Amino acid sequence: MKYPIDIKEKRIINGLAQTIHIIGTKESNPVVLFIHGGPGVVDRHSVIAHLGKFTTDITIVTWDQRGTGGSYKGVKKEDMTSRQIVKDAKEMVSYLCGRFKKDKIYIQGHSWGSCVGTLLASKYPERIKAYFGQGQLVNGVKNEELCYDFTMEKAKEAKNSKDIAILEKIGRPVKGLYKDDFYKGLIAQRNLMMKYGGGIKGGSSMWKSQVKPILFSGEYTLKEIAGIIKGYSFTLKCMWPDVVKIDFTKNCRKFDIPMFYFLGTQDYNTPIALSKEYVEKVEAPVKELVWFLESAHSPIAEEPEKFGKCLVEKIKQIEG
Repeated sequence: MKYPIDIKEKRIINGLAQTIHIIGTKESNPVVLFIHGGPGVVDRHSVIAHLGKFTTDITIVTWDQRGTGGSYKGVKKEDMTSRQIVKDAKEMVSYLCGRFKKDKIYIQGHSWGSCVGTLLASKYPERIKAYFGQGQLVNGVKNEELCYDFTMEKAKEAKNSKDIAILEKIGRPVKGLYKDDFYKGLIAQRNLMMKYGGGIKGGSSMWKSQVKPILFSGEYTLKEIAGIIKGYSFTLKCMWPDVVKIDFTKNCRKFDIPMFYFLGTQDYNTPIALSKEYVEKVEAPVKELVWFLESAHSPIAEEPEKFGKCLVEKIKQIEG
């Protein structure tokens, strides 16, 4: 599909060249910055594929965060922190406001991106009109415990001795981390969580839901795919111990901008019990929780029509 506005470029953001892809129809439309998950899981292909039809109403900006995809080259390990990614996001918001002559833009954070978006909305709301959270991460330690417990429960229900043995070997996470090799333990657990439907309703695999769509989307160059492959483990190993320390229930509940949450009822990657409890305690000028009944962790991919319509509807309400 061709778009009147179709710009793929690199911008120097806080000293590192970072890749963005912008699609839209009119410069005057509201701008939405999509902040991907992981850390290190790019989503340009998914956002554009599922929401491209809604560019009649919004301008879509997708961004490879430092350490992955088109923003992997030149990255330094010491810069791979939550604080740095939030600073990058702040700078990206400022650039987009200037580029499209806007006082403010919208942000949408998915999974890890919901951490970045929440911190951005809390610390730097001046140029943000509203926040949209999807797969909302709330408390890193409890998140991992509940995610593991869900997977073990499903493996036992299925009487799958092989999966049970894998989960028993890596053990229940302690302070959000798996024993011995936290990265290998995390990957093993997430693969099984996906299998049992905690990431995609009905169950899927990392290959089917993430790897294959990236490889065959046509969105990424060979160099960017290399950056995705290298950046995935690099980013997670650098940042995951930091990510699991996040606890928004303590210090991130009051906001000066509208806060919307688009949550899948089957989500156990970022367990809905934690998200629901947190959203109930959030204070904001406008707050709304929208449930996606046929989705788990990614309503944007599982119910794209409803997701797009809800996003546009909320933005139109704010725009007046």
